[in-house]
Amino acid sequence: MKKIEAIIKPFKLDEVKDALNNIGLQGMTVTEVKGFGRQKGHVELYRGAEYNVAFLPKLKLELCVSDSLVEKVISTIQEKANTGKIGDGKIFVYELIEAVRIRTGEKGETAL
Repeated sequence: MKKIEAIIKPFKLDEVKDALNNIGLQGMTVTEVKGFGRQKGHVELYRGAEYNVAFLPKLKLELCVSDSLVEKVISTIQEKANTGKIGDGKIFVYELIEAVRIRTGEKGETAL
């Protein structure tokens, strides 16, 4: 099993979510986050004054999937979250040691 974390632009969520549902993904956790990478934020104008926005709004998707779905999930997120512009985000993959469904006590892939 693997845990996939993807940082994406907020307006891409629906497109990514629908595509993941279409490939059989059953659930995900979405968190509103702020951060920056190579783009280093940007400058905005508010009431005539310039100010730096160092942390840009992003969404973090967290998905736990079986090993057989990993490549399909990664390619789906990459395809649907891509705008071709700086700040599209990143995808991280972690080894998942165990999963337990609290309600039933199921363990491993059956808990996903």
